[in-house]
Amino acid sequence: MVLGALVSAGLSWTDLVSGLKDLRLEGYRLRRREVRRGGIHAVKVDVVVKQGFDRPLTLSRIRRILAGSTLPSPVKSQSRAVFDRLAEAEGLAHRVSPRDVHFHEVGVVDSFIDVVGSILGCHLLNVTRVTASAINVGTGMIQTSHGVLPVPGPAVAALTKGIPIYSDGPRCELATPTGVALLRTLTTEFGPATVLESARVGYGAGDRDPKGWPNALRVFLSEESAQIGRLADRVMQIETNLDDLTPQAYEHVMDRLFSVGAVDVALIPVIMKRSRPGVIVNCLVARERADAVMEVLLQETTALGVRIQELARQILPRRFVTVKVHHDAVRMKIAQVGPGRERAMPEYSDCKKIANRTGRPLKDVMDAAMLAYRDGLGKRT
Repeated sequence: MVLGALVSAGLSWTDLVSGLKDLRLEGYRLRRREVRRGGIHAVKVDVVVKQGFDRPLTLSRIRRILAGSTLPSPVKSQSRAVFDRLAEAEGLAHRVSPRDVHFHEVGVVDSFIDVVGSILGCHLLNVTRVTASAINVGTGMIQTSHGVLPVPGPAVAALTKGIPIYSDGPRCELATPTGVALLRTLTTEFGPATVLESARVGYGAGDRDPKGWPNALRVFLSEESAQIGRLADRVMQIETNLDDLTPQAYEHVMDRLFSVGAVDVALIPVIMKRSRPGVIVNCLVARERADAVMEVLLQETTALGVRIQELARQILPRRFVTVKVHHDAVRMKIAQVGPGRERAMPEYSDCKKIANRTGRPLKDVMDAAMLAYRDGLGKRT
């Protein structure tokens, strides 16, 4: 479905077929056809197996095929990542070592070509960033080589840990382990759709055509807005109200929150019920570190609960350079605020160490770091 959607959105069929020859595999051919899924016109790409590949592929054989190919290095590495991730999930689900997993879904090479072709397609389209909405995993039960399993199956459940999913539609599986592993490898951000400019839209179809359900995958191809020039990501906001924690504890709590991965912590004074003065502890953290932040708040404070929400944010591109101040290194954080415009700020912790060691005022150290950066900038220009 991914491959069909990319072709529908403008991926050159000739370039795709030609590029896949770099796999150095024989015994299959690609076929493209237009189909309808509900009221949607979609592209269905079939991998027609003519000979060979009559046994399930192992992870080691997949790695050998990729290593022996002449595909571009990024396509090779991402393809390996898909199957490594899939092997880990299948091994976890069925309690075997990843190296002993047999990929029944790619046993006759069709899904193997789908995965590699989809990654190659993104490479040919010069895709630099992939975002995705929540994954619809389907409902009901499925018959597999391991017996009857609930939807989502154990491998899909393992692969979707930490990303948004939902169940809707007909009683069938709508997200396979291979498809989720591919999507998880390609995608940098899951969440609501973002603003797109000059988008091309493509629809890819799979084999299933359930009655009353437009079973197609939709892909948008778009140029990121040049005028914004900012990066977008999503963070978790975790906060709690406190009115009975000794003030001396707040410094320790903040240190602990930063140590477990919080990207920002704020203490916000508020007036709470019965006119009691209190503090909101507000934390921003990446999704994968949210549990650690919650643990600190519940263990290190008097909080009995926390509030959690996911936020979208835009951030300026930034980089770090190092300057010398009093024979010590100070990192300078450089933010790109616009074409040809930058904003620099010395790292507080580096300047504080120098101030403590030398006895100089912190402000003087920070000013010296800024001067060293500007002098270095002048020399570079």
